[in-house]
Amino acid sequence: MKRYVAGLDGGGTKTAVNVADETGKLVHAFTSGAINYNGQDELSIRQSLQEIFETIAAVCEGLDACAQIVIGAAGVSNPSVIARLEANVRACGYQGELLITGDQETALCGAHESEFGIILIAGTGSICYGRNEAGFTHRSGGYGYLIDDEGSGYSIGRDLLAALVRSQDGRLPETVITGMVYEQLHLSSVQQIIGFVYDKQTNKKDIAALAPILSAACELGDKAALGIAAKSAQALCEIAVPVVEKLSLQRGSLAMAGSVLMKNTYVQSLFAAQLKEIYPQLTCITAKNDAANGAVWMALNRLGR
Repeated sequence: MKRYVAGLDGGGTKTAVNVADETGKLVHAFTSGAINYNGQDELSIRQSLQEIFETIAAVCEGLDACAQIVIGAAGVSNPSVIARLEANVRACGYQGELLITGDQETALCGAHESEFGIILIAGTGSICYGRNEAGFTHRSGGYGYLIDDEGSGYSIGRDLLAALVRSQDGRLPETVITGMVYEQLHLSSVQQIIGFVYDKQTNKKDIAALAPILSAACELGDKAALGIAAKSAQALCEIAVPVVEKLSLQRGSLAMAGSVLMKNTYVQSLFAAQLKEIYPQLTCITAKNDAANGAVWMALNRLGR
């Protein structure tokens, strides 16, 4: 019987799934809902997993043909999450080999096509993770938007909103950010902004969705926007340094991933320049593959390829 593997990248806003045959050939890729217990309710996670495993079963002509699944999920640093996630996976009918790990681990494997190196992810949240050839690992950041995630899409969105209200009440000079935020949110006053921010229906994804405004505002030379970009780059540098130091990886490469580092050239170039100043022999690269590919790579390795 032909064997398959599947790799899941359970990020903050969606789950990317790649299914490959045992030779490593990708046979199907799709996305489903988020499976992050720190940001989603149990019912929506269960529904997303049900949909994922029904699709895997259809692709592999039965779940029994899927020999190994690796799930890289956000939020697994919460001790109860792995057990809850595994229970939900088993409830979907999958009884094969299963590895549940942090999405930073699968992202690292995808980025370097190796289990060794450093990855800095700045998407909805932010985290830096590394593993050296001695097998030691270290992670910095990634403790959630309420107490951490500096330099992330969420923190940029929050800073854009802060710039708007400060500009409107006179603490900051006028900024193009104001009009851009109003336009994206279809709002027209600070009172409406406050209503949006503190509405119980508004979540971290809604705030992070404002982050692309930063690029447009920076291109116009807006002082407040350039300040936010510099602050974000500095925060990301502060996340990366402890990983480099703890693992003695001052040479080699650091892979950059996530929408902030991939889509905002201002944040990316400022970050890379700052890191180069500290570590002249450490090169910033863009990730070779995504975390779903990294999860497949890990799954294939566990098949004994």
